[in-house]
This record gives sequence, structure tokens and C-alpha cells, in this order.
Amino acid sequence: MPLIETESLVLKTYNLAEADRIVVFFTRDHGIVRGVARGAKRLKSRFGSTLEPFSTIDLSYFQKEDRELVSIQSADLLRSYFEQAGEPLFLDTFSYIVDLLLQFTPPNDPNETLFRMLKACLAAASDNEVGLFAIQTYFELWLLRLGGFLPDWGRCEDCKRPFETDDEATLRGGFHLHCKRCRSSSGVLQVTPEHRELYRDIQRVSPAQFIEFAKGRESAVSDLSTVMRRLISQILESPPTQNQKTTELARKNAI
Repeated sequence: MPLIETESLVLKTYNLAEADRIVVFFTRDHGIVRGVARGAKRLKSRFGSTLEPFSTIDLSYFQKEDRELVSIQSADLLRSYFEQAGEPLFLDTFSYIVDLLLQFTPPNDPNETLFRMLKACLAAASDNEVGLFAIQTYFELWLLRLGGFLPDWGRCEDCKRPFETDDEATLRGGFHLHCKRCRSSSGVLQVTPEHRELYRDIQRVSPAQFIEFAKGRESAVSDLSTVMRRLISQILESPPTQNQKTTELARKNAI
């Protein structure tokens, strides 16, 4: 039973008995890991405040093959988001993001790219609702891309013709795009060049850069998030946990 050491993000915590906690981590090297922190609820716990949600830590734990929960030995704090998590918008946004992550990511399945992306989203998170909604949309799209679910919006699904910069398109079944010549009245949503530009931007820039790109384009960002959430609902066969506060604020800004 070797000691495992890895950088981790704290996702959630649950009370266990009188003094212990169950903690859900997203580790850089081993994916989603759940463990028991003995004595974590005590005032003089050796863990201190290192197990607060969204914290970045250096985690050490033991894992037995026949047990689902690992035994947490130590946690050294690298970065805390304790103050930010006290803000309702920040808490609501990242609680939604964590719920999506847990639904899409099986336990003990390493995904360093997704780990680095979530870490970058936390670091870039803005205190204003526009920045937070941009981060949410960024994460939704990248989660779909890394899972292999993201459709190609660079060309028409029917005739396969690449879209020109100013081409309009229609979103139809399968969340693919159809050009003017191929579209029908059954199109669900008109996808503008601005929508496609944001779609491309998310896939080529960092979360912090996308916050800047999204300023003044709240309506288009909201539209894009709506499409991503519909696709997520189809994949999960149920609606994802709704991020009501940031969604409502994004709609207000889009008016």
C-alpha cells in the first residue's frame, strides 16, 4: 500500500461521523478520488482549512485495492478560494461546474488536460457576473470537446462545404450546422457568424482571454451556453443542475 502524492483540486466535502469528513478530489495523476480525512472536523485538525472546496493542494493518501475510499494522510495548501466561495455567484458557478465534472468523469480515470483546464478556470474567475458566465460557457464547451461530444461547426453537415466568415447557419438535429442552401424550416436556432466565432475562440484561447473576448457579447455567449446545456442534457438523458443565478444575470445583460 504505497503512499500516493499528487496535486489536487478539492471538489466537495461531506460530514462523516463526529470528527471526520469525506472529501472528493480531482487529482492531476489519478482523476476523481474520494477519501476519508480523519479528525478533519476537529478545531485543531492537522488539515486546518486545506480541505475547503475549490482549494488547490498537494495531497498524500494511501489506497487499498478493496476499498473505494482512500485514507488521506496530508494536504498542503497551494491556493485557496475561500473568500471567493463566499460570493453567491462564484459558489453557484463552480458548484455547477463541479457537478458537470462529476457526471462526465468516472472515478480514478486520469485526465490531466481536464485538470489543468479546471485549474485555469478557477484562476481566471472574475468577480463580476459576465466573467463568471463566460467561464461557465468555456467549461461546458471544453468538457464536451474533451469527451468527444462536440460537433464540427466549421462546415455544413449536409453538403460538407466549409462556412465562410459571414455565412449564416441553422442548428438542427444532432447539434450540427446546416448552411442556407441545405437548411429547412425544422432548424432549432439560427447560428450567426458571432456564435461561430465564440465557438472557435473558446477552443483556442485561455479562460482568462475568453473573459475579455466575451465582454460586450453577452447575448451571443448566453445563446452558446444554451446550446451546450441542451447537448449536455441529451448526453446525460436529464437536465444538468441549473446555474440559475449566473444564467439569469447573463440574460439581463443580454437585453
